[in-house]
Amino acid sequence: MVSGGAYGTEDIVHGWGYERALVILALTPLVWSYPTALMIGELSSALPAEGGFYAWVREGLGSFWGFQEAWLSLAASIFDMAIYPTLFVAYLERVAPWVGVGHRGIVIGLLMILACTVLNLAGIHTVGITSFWLFLVISGPFALIVLIAPFKTGTLAHVASAPVTTTVGLLGGTLVAMWNYMGWDNASTIARGVERPERTYPRAMIISVTLVALTYLLPVSAVWMTGLPSSAFETGSWATVAGLVGGPWLRALLVLGGMVSGFGIFNALVMSYSRLPLAMAQDGMLPRIFTRVHPKTKAPWVAILACAAGWALCLGLGFESLVTLDIMLYGASLVLEFAALVALRVRRPEMPRPFRVPGGLAGAILVGVFPTFLLTFSLIRSQHETIFGMNGLHFGLLAIVAGFAAYYATAPLRRRRPAQAAQPDQITRSESADV
Repeated sequence: MVSGGAYGTEDIVHGWGYERALVILALTPLVWSYPTALMIGELSSALPAEGGFYAWVREGLGSFWGFQEAWLSLAASIFDMAIYPTLFVAYLERVAPWVGVGHRGIVIGLLMILACTVLNLAGIHTVGITSFWLFLVISGPFALIVLIAPFKTGTLAHVASAPVTTTVGLLGGTLVAMWNYMGWDNASTIARGVERPERTYPRAMIISVTLVALTYLLPVSAVWMTGLPSSAFETGSWATVAGLVGGPWLRALLVLGGMVSGFGIFNALVMSYSRLPLAMAQDGMLPRIFTRVHPKTKAPWVAILACAAGWALCLGLGFESLVTLDIMLYGASLVLEFAALVALRVRRPEMPRPFRVPGGLAGAILVGVFPTFLLTFSLIRSQHETIFGMNGLHFGLLAIVAGFAAYYATAPLRRRRPAQAAQPDQITRSESADV
């Protein structure tokens, strides 16, 4: 859910050069990912409930903000999920240029969405096993680049690079790096299908941040040793780099890996995002139809189909526009999660927390400072993007305000909510553990 290899880091190298790209790829997890992982580790161990971060915010800040958390996450997913078919098509074009002619790329993106929808209807176990094998396919080519590059030290210094077609400055590079390192809370929505979530989630968060950082830093460092100009990098160019380092066979592997990367992350995120409408419907915040699950696989099939239809609408938007809006909306939801961490420390100090952010209440507050600071970059950057003919900042703010309207529009659903459903303040630790 978080990373599909070094695909997507090309624009950082292109805009910043190797040295500064490595600096930002090394610092971003320290000030962005690790604080987020600590927050998620505590909340997921204390409240391992279906719906994950939605349940945390609802418990800590109340129903209104819980609804906004889910709304922002689903709105961000509309743009986030369009990125992966875009990357899939970008790498497919490396071996089949005809794919980029006309609307063929969008059609292929739709077919990818359909395939992932079918896999998710088969259930969480199928998605998990598929993701594991796809991870091996994605990681293999980059591991080969790291092994081969030292034997090519300085040999690619005179390779002619393509003309500069993109300008990724400080803000753009920071946003792309943040996008490459975000999404840690997505795994929390499937807590019901995770064994011993109180113990599993915190360990998985901390270990994964380190592993993801290595998957970015090692390949970029290895290519830097070859002397290849950083201007040779642009979206989808890892395949070309692999061809220069290892030959046509490694290039073919990277193309395959790039396609698998987009497919694999999309497939895993379908599983995560589709649980939000399910949890909201169970709480009376969406129509009951979203609670319907497959009788055999228990997959929320109505939620999956509805989400897939929304994701298909944004195919064709540019990569940077998608990343900018994704981070802006996702960032707003992340701030609510940090606020819920502090609120629960104050309101529910007695709640068992198998894993805690160190430093007491002050530590819980400070852990959200750097991520919140970085999120201000997305607001600044969004003013320079145009989405559907609108200023990106205005479009994002419109999406946020729409969440307020949607909450009050769904008030009749909450009034018809079954009496036995637990209110946010009534959820006990034992009930959360049972979920």
